[in-house]
Amino acid sequence: MEPCIIVHGGAWDIPKDLWDSHRRGCSTAANDGYSVLRKGGSAVDAVEVAVKSMEEDSTFDAGRGSFLNADGEVEMDATIMDGDDLSFGAVAAVQHILHPVSLARQVMEKTQHCMLVGEGALRFARSIGMPTVSQECLLTDRELRRWQEIKQRQSFEQRELFDAARDRYSPKGTVGAVAMDQKGKIAAATSTGGTPNKMAGRVGDSPLVGCGNYADSKFAGVSATGWGEPMMKAVIARRVCHSIEDGMNAQEAGDEAIRYLEERVKGYGGVIILDKDGNLSHSNNTPRMAVAGINQHGERFEFI
Repeated sequence: MEPCIIVHGGAWDIPKDLWDSHRRGCSTAANDGYSVLRKGGSAVDAVEVAVKSMEEDSTFDAGRGSFLNADGEVEMDATIMDGDDLSFGAVAAVQHILHPVSLARQVMEKTQHCMLVGEGALRFARSIGMPTVSQECLLTDRELRRWQEIKQRQSFEQRELFDAARDRYSPKGTVGAVAMDQKGKIAAATSTGGTPNKMAGRVGDSPLVGCGNYADSKFAGVSATGWGEPMMKAVIARRVCHSIEDGMNAQEAGDEAIRYLEERVKGYGGVIILDKDGNLSHSNNTPRMAVAGINQHGERFEFI
């Protein structure tokens, strides 16, 4: 198989003055992951590298630059999945880690579990020697100001973050990547700082298998982004893969899942998809979605 990769940097009403930073961040991540694949690295290696690139980029809502919760702290979620044996690792509501996706991979490879959360996830990270960082390292002035503004309001609805007509907060996006390596393995990874002013301990769709992320090398890999609660109700990533298993092509499966998300649970978001034949696609019902990728012919593309 010829390797390929697709990444996303969130689905929302991305304003024009942020298009360049989103294009640059997504393209860099796709290039980093593709470089791993071209050198013979695995799809798991590639999606981890791609997502780590975006976790370091404060353009996005993952790692450095994550949203603050209601207590003014950063809590992050991430997952990574190997489509050959369906193994996965996930962390949720974790603090003091710059690269939650790497911690998720360690959960997959070094424990008998699939998910660790909160203080337990942090203790595991320290037990294997993973570097930890201060809250200040993950915090940006922009997110502190956003949190302070939200706190001054009498009410705040998560829906506003994805509704172009009501948006006031210029949210950033969850990040994700799906890749296929030279052996035909598909892997997917997703990482997020969640939503602004979320309750402490809130966990969204991103670290939940089948919701924010899924990979099965026999059919497809998917990473999702958007309003987490409706996406959990729709089990959207697994829905896309199941539709491909039933005979839809990647684009049809993505479009069907997003249509269901909106009609059934009034959700907003997007998905990136890579099927077993190396076809790359994306679908969303938000005004814009940041996407970049490199197909099996080595051709690069970007969407905003």
